[in-house]
Amino acid sequence: MDSNNSEATPIIEITDLTKTYVMGATEVQALRSVSLTVREGEYVAIIGASGSGKSTLMNMIGLLDRPTSGSYRIRGTEASRLGKNRLADLRCQEIGFVFQRFNLLARATAQRQVELPLFYAGVPSHKSAQMAVEALKRVGLGERTQHRPEELSGGQQQRVAIARALVNMPSLLLADEPTGALDSKTGQELLALFDELHHQGITLVVVTHDIGVAHRAERIITLRDGEIIEDRPNIPARTNGASPVHDNGHSPVNGDGHTVDQLVARAVQRHLAEQAEVTHEAV
Repeated sequence: MDSNNSEATPIIEITDLTKTYVMGATEVQALRSVSLTVREGEYVAIIGASGSGKSTLMNMIGLLDRPTSGSYRIRGTEASRLGKNRLADLRCQEIGFVFQRFNLLARATAQRQVELPLFYAGVPSHKSAQMAVEALKRVGLGERTQHRPEELSGGQQQRVAIARALVNMPSLLLADEPTGALDSKTGQELLALFDELHHQGITLVVVTHDIGVAHRAERIITLRDGEIIEDRPNIPARTNGASPVHDNGHSPVNGDGHTVDQLVARAVQRHLAEQAEVTHEAV
């Protein structure tokens, strides 16, 4: 970890965060008094086995779920008690999401995919087009702006998803198992892109269960049974030996039978629906 990070502005401040799911007469504590701070410009990996609570913590950081108790501040704003519309606004402004399954629209071009969050943010069409092209250039897809997903490789599709996450210039890029749907070579290329974004000053939080992916970060937080058992600086091992994630055994995240991929898909749909609702009400 960079020794100057302790002086950087906190992006995320989590204090004594808990999340309890109720299943009939049974309570399942997914997170137990979790506390952590992520500062501007950090590259953090959150690692843990299935059932460790890492996906629940990702949902909390991404403002996709609410804690049972505790405090979560993002850029100084207490998020745990905000209403639905304000929470959707904050999510759109502050967080860019990169998911394992890309979540691209089948018939939309790369440029249109990246313009989507700008539409919900109310950015004029001429400006959103320019911003989308610039974001695609940033991830090496300046020559693929008019290509649809079926015309792109898996790695290129993930780069479109990253451009979409970056286009609003969020405070935080949050990636959930970002190499999970990629082959080894393409996964390494994606991790190299994350290295480059980090060097550009982007704040990155990557949630994974693969230690090879985690070792690209400058700080590794390990979860077990809903608790942080280790939070340590890391000398990034940026070699070709890091392996991509291949998770074929997701366990239920919240006790209701939904896997990580299903929960992520639902979360994205809910996020887009909330943004559309906020835009409609504003009009």
